Amino acid sequence: MTLKNQIIARIRQDGPISLADYMTDCLLHPTLGYYTTRDPFGVAGDFITAPEISQMFGELIGLSLAQCWLDQGSPARITLAEIGPGRGTLMLDMLRATHKIAGFHAAIDLVLIDASPKLRAVQAETLQSYAPRWCNSVTDLPDQPLFLVANEFFDALPIRQYQRAGPGWSERRVGSQDDRLIFGLTAPNNLDALAHRLDDTKDNDLVEISPTTAPITATIAQRIATHGGAALIVDYGDWRSLGDTLQAIRDHKPVDPLADPGLADLTAHVDFEPLANAARAAGCGHTKLTTQGVFLERLGITTRAQTLAKGLKDTELEALISAHRRLTHPQEMGNLFKTLGLYPPNASPPPGFGL
Repeated sequence: MTLKNQIIARIRQDGPISLADYMTDCLLHPTLGYYTTRDPFGVAGDFITAPEISQMFGELIGLSLAQCWLDQGSPARITLAEIGPGRGTLMLDMLRATHKIAGFHAAIDLVLIDASPKLRAVQAETLQSYAPRWCNSVTDLPDQPLFLVANEFFDALPIRQYQRAGPGWSERRVGSQDDRLIFGLTAPNNLDALAHRLDDTKDNDLVEISPTTAPITATIAQRIATHGGAALIVDYGDWRSLGDTLQAIRDHKPVDPLADPGLADLTAHVDFEPLANAARAAGCGHTKLTTQGVFLERLGITTRAQTLAKGLKDTELEALISAHRRLTHPQEMGNLFKTLGLYPPNASPPPGFGL
């Protein structure tokens, strides 16, 4: 039975389901889920992330976190972690760029947070020289300084969507009609979680909530506030979303998110406001929200590109120039993607962020 048929059978028995439940099934079903059954990254997959575009991205991320380690007194034992590490490409670039920083690698317990057996196998091969270990959740991280990166992780967390109706909100849910999955709306209800959005929305506006974003961020922030460290969060989105940002990608092209459950990637724009609020509530400092282009330029991506360009010519040089543009230019990933840094309240913010 296909995942689509299983979801339709569930809806016929229990009624329409939340978009969050639908996304969870599509992405993480044990045998039919998108992330549990495939390697979706790169040209041969369904989408390309920044680490596949250029090594420069991971190198600069790694050096930023390593500088945080130095600024905090070079603690002897730390966790270097990535949540949603894909193929391990980003972490490999981070480790290569930081291998000459005295004492840094010797201090590292390398931890990857990923629930996908398929991707864990790829990560193990990519990072075999560094002996990583895996855990399923940020709650399993050791009680020691945490230096963490989350690149395009929060966009894949399940969301719920609500359409404003006067002072109330109707939830957009997934139902079925014949053999098709369709969207529908519940009756309006007042929701405390969306009370603050009554000031910046009007009737029929759609807003999104990610129920798991704040708890995950709070756990990371509490580790950093208590033990030290830093976190770099990179994703597409903004402070607050407005409108339907759910998208499905297959073979590098947008597709209907309800058409083939489990066969396409499902993501939504990240609201960074709940991340910042969760960090503050956990006693952790956070930076200003900063565009990816500005963040990478402050870290020296242009200088790094110029160094890599020496000796290159023709197609290799063109590829490097294209990668630099794609990562930083406002009309490419430079403005769409945002960065947020978390750090202990008594420490300096990670390099790359303004005051």
